[in-house]
Amino acid sequence: MSASTTSGTTDALGPDPIPGAELLAALLDGMDAALCAFDADGTVTHWNREAERILGWSAEEAVGRPGFAGWAVRRADAGEVQGRLMAVMDGPGRQVHEFALLRKDGGRVLVRTQSAGVRSAEGKPAGVYCAFSEVHAQIDLERSIALSEALFEDASWGVVLVDVDLRPTVVNAHAARALGGGRTTLLGRPLGELIVQGVEDLEGALHHVLAEGAPPAPAELWVTLRTGDGDRRRCWRSGFLRLASPLAEEPVPLGVGWLFQDVTAAKLAAQDADRVRFRSSQLHRASRSAAECEAPMEAATSSLDYALAGFADHALIDLVAGERLVRAAGTPADAPGPCLPVAGGGIPLRYAPGHPALQAVDRTGSVRASAGGGTVEAAGDWAAERCWPADAVHALCVVLRSRGRTLGVVTFLRSAHRAAFERADAVYAESVADRVAASVDLYQALGSDPGPFSA
Repeated sequence: MSASTTSGTTDALGPDPIPGAELLAALLDGMDAALCAFDADGTVTHWNREAERILGWSAEEAVGRPGFAGWAVRRADAGEVQGRLMAVMDGPGRQVHEFALLRKDGGRVLVRTQSAGVRSAEGKPAGVYCAFSEVHAQIDLERSIALSEALFEDASWGVVLVDVDLRPTVVNAHAARALGGGRTTLLGRPLGELIVQGVEDLEGALHHVLAEGAPPAPAELWVTLRTGDGDRRRCWRSGFLRLASPLAEEPVPLGVGWLFQDVTAAKLAAQDADRVRFRSSQLHRASRSAAECEAPMEAATSSLDYALAGFADHALIDLVAGERLVRAAGTPADAPGPCLPVAGGGIPLRYAPGHPALQAVDRTGSVRASAGGGTVEAAGDWAAERCWPADAVHALCVVLRSRGRTLGVVTFLRSAHRAAFERADAVYAESVADRVAASVDLYQALGSDPGPFSA
């Protein structure tokens, strides 16, 4: 039985197509731009809803009128406007013009038009169609496009668009350099492949923006990037914007716009300034405290107590006794505490040749040492071989000098939760050592030997 004779079925070729006129009307009325059309004589043949919204004239009022004269354009301007619109019918391509049109309420609105000729099936001029929008709306659109292009080409800060899966979809040149890749090679890759440390904070911020919207102020995020030259620690001042589709009836998140600047240099400079101010304050407080001490060695240990704050975990004072060094004072090996005299001292330390403290004496300067990247057991062995507390992984040995003589060595030790000593740390330690050396010199000048002392 054929499909055409079967009850309740459709034609084998499918359902009836939508009539052309209804489809054209639906397309015209659904356009975001205003559109009208003229036949070859200049009579309005089409007028969509956006044109009605802008000018206030309905399709019933507009269609069939001979041009714009007297209703959509002032009569004085009608000839020029109509002539420029219809001139495109005989030429190729589109033309762009700006006209002042009249609203139904008598107001004027400046519009930008794009017009092009319409040809008949035989290829003869049949009319003109004209799409137009308010100039300010067009300018806003052009500005938005220009801003987007500038951000993704010439911006002096990083711009990254990520999708709802937190994968980069657009990366500008600045961001590509900051992330250590190319603008196309970074696309679609998880952020965890680009950032070694700090990716959890960044992804947490992106998730928050998708769920709650943009934060009220920029955030500073510290991240570590893996590069060909090793890991780099950077601070990015970041702003976030939730992106939603302007075409949906309800906001549908498309992703997040992430804008950032590298402020590492400024943050490190600020940290250095804060550190210098704090250390200067500690030196001042140490000097005032030492001045109130009756015993010279008490003044020496007091200076070390102030120096340890925010600087190191342990401090040791080793004094010269003949050809060897003798432990005179130190902080507890197993817990934080003040620097105190070593009970039962006087026995020379078993420092092996090449020990950092011995190097400091030989060089009459400062020596830095670290256990290196190994296991906890290996670090403990490294500290034990040097007669230091078991948790020590970084050391700074500074010679004690006074009146042209080497009196001993003060050693600062850091555990694994602190960074290795740097040159700036050595400068500060040398300032502390000068104060300690002056107190030790006074202690020895009063007739005490360099062995154990009483408080």
